[in-house]
Amino acid sequence: MASDRMASPQSSSLSSSPMSTRMQSLQVDSVQRWMEDLRHMTEVECMCVLQAKPIGVEDDSQQGELIVAQGSSDHVARNNLQTLLRRALVVSTELGKMFQRLEKGRWQRVHSTAVRANCHVRSLVHEYSSARSTPPEMQKYEKSLLEKCMELTNITERCLHTDDEFFLKSMREAIHEILTDVSDSFSNMIDMALANEIRVLIKQIESSDSVHTISSAISNLLSLTQDGPQLCSIIAKEGAVVALFKICRQDRFRELYAHALRTVASICCVDEGISQLDKVDGILCLADILTDDSSVEAARAEAAAVVAQITSPHHTSTQHLASFLESMHDIVTALIKLCDSASCGEVFLLASAALANITFFDSMACEILLQLNAIHILLQACKDRQRVDTPYSKDQVVTILANLSVLEQCAAEVLQEQGVDRLLLLLGEKPSSSSPSEGAACERVQQKAAVTLARLSRDPDVARGAIQLKAVPRLIELCRSPTERNNSDSVLVACLAALRRLAAGCPDSIEAADHQQLIKPRLVDSFLLCSNMEESFV
Repeated sequence: MASDRMASPQSSSLSSSPMSTRMQSLQVDSVQRWMEDLRHMTEVECMCVLQAKPIGVEDDSQQGELIVAQGSSDHVARNNLQTLLRRALVVSTELGKMFQRLEKGRWQRVHSTAVRANCHVRSLVHEYSSARSTPPEMQKYEKSLLEKCMELTNITERCLHTDDEFFLKSMREAIHEILTDVSDSFSNMIDMALANEIRVLIKQIESSDSVHTISSAISNLLSLTQDGPQLCSIIAKEGAVVALFKICRQDRFRELYAHALRTVASICCVDEGISQLDKVDGILCLADILTDDSSVEAARAEAAAVVAQITSPHHTSTQHLASFLESMHDIVTALIKLCDSASCGEVFLLASAALANITFFDSMACEILLQLNAIHILLQACKDRQRVDTPYSKDQVVTILANLSVLEQCAAEVLQEQGVDRLLLLLGEKPSSSSPSEGAACERVQQKAAVTLARLSRDPDVARGAIQLKAVPRLIELCRSPTERNNSDSVLVACLAALRRLAAGCPDSIEAADHQQLIKPRLVDSFLLCSNMEESFV
């Protein structure tokens, strides 16, 4: 589970089309999913006869599927959002089929798909409108969308009654334009509907005194964040981050801190979420939770996850980092303590990931970590499989070491903690499964271990220690054997650089043949030679 939370903050992310991305995380048993979807796949002929009215018994106790219960079962609220997303998936699938069939000129199927899409849209709009009061701006989109769907049905029907190629060609262009308008309008309408449902959840968080009600609303928001960055943007714009930090500032809701912060971390995969966090001084709140000894480990771990998310190098916005620097000493201190006391691998992963990201953007963080005995804490953690149990955690540790190794005083501490031995073990990191993400994590571990070794080997004592520990044969093996480095070019470049640094200090440690191929040529020539090598070596 830890690997799913944050396989690599430096190479993450937290996309396909907005509508399809949104649907991919509805993970349920396939048969159950099929049976649920059948409820929404109504027969076109029936829908036409009934003028797109929903099929089913309507009574006072059941006003439609899409209503979000106000003060009723929280399970209903979750189902309503899932239902809305599923119905949207059905419509978007039909529209996608229309685009494909239109390109192939399969007019009979284009028309039948247009009829089905029209019926599904009318059913969705009717059910949603009858279940709750629709905002005026959404009503405008609904009316326009229904008109365009009817126009699409009529124009595709005209194409069934002619073989005139010139006419069909002109119709194809017109239909494509209308279909694009329908897709855009439908996407906008669904965004508005989701925003409407999200506002209900946020209102529950802000106005309720019930821990259970607030927890359920947060769970629903967290579930929605898994449906892609576009939905996270909607959630952020509706003020979810503000509401969640209000919870995290009230002692009476301490048991909800971890749940709320996990949701904040998911929302902050988009810049809108980070912007909202910055506006409510969220970083100060995170620092308070991290440094509060009375905070439970789960809350501090989720606060670390938020820090890791907002300090990710992939974010284009950096404005929030100015306020982060004000609390950096306290946050870094709390994070390294969390690494030291972590009770499990996920907690260590989140804390170390946050530290890894922080060391990228400010050298002062590296100096603080050295003062806090971070090298000892991290290298000791590597010996504890309860804390460092995956390549993802090792990736964070070696990232921090690589960034610390820029400082001259780092070499002495690494030697004292027998860190060179650990780096050589990390050079041998291999995936335990065929998972692509795990393989990529192992490549990053090998690459950063080689980079760290190269930087530390500026110190003659480190270089001599590495040579005595047989670093040179391992580096040569990684250079010459593509399978040892998982065919990674970045690992090859790092190993060549480390090998050349060691050879510069101790030329006798490299045999003549290896020197001729791996040291003497230009780096790019050695790279090309090794990247094209076969696997058989004596």
